[in-house]
Amino acid sequence: MSDIIQLLPDSVANQIAAGEVIQRPASVIKELVENAVDAGAKNIHVIVVDAGRTSIQVIDDGKGMSETDARLSFERHATSKIRKADDLFALHTMGFRGEALASIAAVAQIELKTRRPDDELGTSLTISAGKFTNQEACSCAVGSNFKVENLFFNVPARRKFLKSNSTELNHIIAAFERIVLVYPDVAFTLHSNDSEVFNLRRGSLKQRIVDVFGKRLNQDLLPVDVETSMCDIHGFVGKPESARKKGVYQYFFVNGRYMKHPYFAKAVQTAFERLVPMGEQVPYFIYFQVNPEDIDVNIHPTKTEIKFENEQPIWQILMAAVKESVGMFNDIPAIDFDTEGRPDIPVFTQNHQVEVPKVQYNPNYNPFKTEKSITTPSQWEDLYQGLSQPHEEDVFASQQSEEATMESSNDNVMAEKSPIHYQYKGKYIMTAVKSGLMIIDQYRAHIRILFEQYMRQLQTRHALSQKVLFPQTVQLSTVESLTLDKIQDDLDGMGFELSALGGNSYAVNAIPAELEGVDITILLKEMVVAAMEKPIDMRTDLHEVLALVMARKAAIPYGQVLSNDEMESVVNNLFACQNASYTPDGKNVLCILKQSEIELLLK
Repeated sequence: MSDIIQLLPDSVANQIAAGEVIQRPASVIKELVENAVDAGAKNIHVIVVDAGRTSIQVIDDGKGMSETDARLSFERHATSKIRKADDLFALHTMGFRGEALASIAAVAQIELKTRRPDDELGTSLTISAGKFTNQEACSCAVGSNFKVENLFFNVPARRKFLKSNSTELNHIIAAFERIVLVYPDVAFTLHSNDSEVFNLRRGSLKQRIVDVFGKRLNQDLLPVDVETSMCDIHGFVGKPESARKKGVYQYFFVNGRYMKHPYFAKAVQTAFERLVPMGEQVPYFIYFQVNPEDIDVNIHPTKTEIKFENEQPIWQILMAAVKESVGMFNDIPAIDFDTEGRPDIPVFTQNHQVEVPKVQYNPNYNPFKTEKSITTPSQWEDLYQGLSQPHEEDVFASQQSEEATMESSNDNVMAEKSPIHYQYKGKYIMTAVKSGLMIIDQYRAHIRILFEQYMRQLQTRHALSQKVLFPQTVQLSTVESLTLDKIQDDLDGMGFELSALGGNSYAVNAIPAELEGVDITILLKEMVVAAMEKPIDMRTDLHEVLALVMARKAAIPYGQVLSNDEMESVVNNLFACQNASYTPDGKNVLCILKQSEIELLLK
């Protein structure tokens, strides 16, 4: 019987490795830019076409490579970063395995031009599917120029499962941001389809954060800085009022490397307990500096999961540092100018004569001598119609109605409801119906009403718009700005009118007619963040997301007192909806307390 175990060819082994290291175009940019940083580059330019499907080009002014090094760099496990196993525990570079270039070359076509400062001529070589096709001397600038074309051209299955260009570009920007936030002393540019996305000059760390995510973030950042024998922590956290439910910028870095660490994220969240609403989070940019021997970065191919030797003590240090930063911010006295509508409390003076309040009343008033009654018997009969003792036939009919769905009985409910409503604790609308007592959540009911209204506006593009006297300015990050450009037509259909001011800033010149009193800047940011989570190509789903975000912001809030006419309008509009029982995200809008259940409770 012949042997069945054999060594795989290098081409097959490289493709298998590429499946772990190179997952999408963003992975290529991450590896090439990190190599450029390790080479000591001070200016790095990234150019992508069709979100990296067609080509990815990374140009740097680093130390370059010799002819031999350029050829050897594409071999598996060929690296200049480490020499022995012990070097894995003293890493000072981004890369170290020597797998990235070999993996990229296995699934793409690469052209490399590189030259060292002391060489008169550089080296040009081309590779296709892991095979060298040409190598020659050339005249080029100092540094390296990688051009990766037709990614996954020899792995059709991988290429077919790439997402849309907008989704892949968002991943590219996310990978790009994680690198540029670590190296503020390096200038970066990013171009997509001949359009400039980022142009980041060298500067301070805070300036780099503001350049990436927008000027509005500048006023929300609090510095964090602590030095201990175990680790050094510095960076910035957001003020409590900058907390958001979605789209929060949260970054951890250790020794210049981006990492995901839910355990440390809990430390930051713990420091803001009772300072931010439940479910909301604050932005943070935290940088750890620890002894390389105390961490292990070689536990995942993407190197984003890092193991710490002293996690619990560092957790305590991080929480204390954040608390101290927030505490110092809160110690600064603030002047509150928002006094409109507040009661005027006089200043107490010791010699001031206090008068006893007097109660005025009419001694001749007798409520039993009024000629007109408060209400007529016919009105009382209308109000309590259907609330008398049910017969056996009524009980049987009630049991049958319990088995029917809420949607099929909407018309009957509307025909049987009482015209008089009661608002309970500013949250629920209660009204009598034939089968019992109907309880409606006023906020959720209004969400359903507005959602269907906004969906009709998006489909017909006939929304009422209202000009604003003083246009508001919305500052977005680069990723949010790209998403806003893609949903601009949908926003126009809902009644928004935006004009670009440059630098990812937009002026809001008009808003939908029913959004008075709503913070438009927060609303637009939430709509953009929600749109980022949905593929732009799925237009129907995107419309539902935008309509739901707007409905939540514009709906009647809990605690708002409603008149009977207003409650009547909410009830009538609710039962005119296609689905009156549930909100668009599946939450119950109403329930009916059956007559039989009420009698059972009162036995």
